[in-house]
Amino acid sequence: MTIKARKAGRRAPAGSGRAARSAGRMAAVQALYQMDLAGTDVTDVIHEFTTLRFSADAETPAEEGAEPAETTAAGADAAFFAELVRGVVRRQRDIDPMIDQQLALNWRLKRVDSTLRAILRAGTFELIERQDVPARVVINEYIDVAHAFFDEDEPKVVNGVLDRLAKRLRVSEFEGKQQRAPEPEPEAEVPDGEPDPSSGA
Repeated sequence: MTIKARKAGRRAPAGSGRAARSAGRMAAVQALYQMDLAGTDVTDVIHEFTTLRFSADAETPAEEGAEPAETTAAGADAAFFAELVRGVVRRQRDIDPMIDQQLALNWRLKRVDSTLRAILRAGTFELIERQDVPARVVINEYIDVAHAFFDEDEPKVVNGVLDRLAKRLRVSEFEGKQQRAPEPEPEAEVPDGEPDPSSGA
C-alpha cells in the first residue's frame, strides 16, 4: 500500500547527511500515506520501513525508460524518519487545524489527496518542532518531495501552505526580510483529491 514516487527528486550527493535526511522525509511521507489509507500502526510501519526498505539493496535502480523504483528510502536516516512519523501522529490534532487555516476557502485537509496530506503534515511538524532546520530548507525539501509524486499544481500548494505557516511559526527567521510591504499571497489552489473515508485522519 506504499505510494510510489513517479520520479526522482533533486537529491543531495549520496552518502551525505543531507541525502539521508531527504530520503528520510520521502520515506516518512510514504509511511504516513500507508498509515492513512491502511490504518497501519505507527510502530509496525516504522519497523517495516527500517528493516525492509532502508538497506542499500532495498532499492533496485530503474533502467532507462523503466518505471521508477517503489521507494527512494535506501540510505535514509532511520532515526530522523521515525521522529517525523511519530511526531506527526503525536501532534496531528495541532497540525491539521493549522493546515486547514491555510487551505483555500471551503477546503479542508481531509478532502485533500492522501499523498499531499502526508507531505503537508510532515512539513508542518518539522516547522513546529525542528527549529534546528531552517524554515526555507524545510519548505524546499517538501516541495521536492511533492515534485517526486505530482506533475501539476500540488508542489505550489505545498509551497504556499508551508510558506505561510513558516511565517507564522518561525517569525524570527523572516524578520527584516519584509521591510517593504509584501503583496498579499493568493490562497493555495487545492487540486481535487479523494474524500477521506475515515473521520479520524
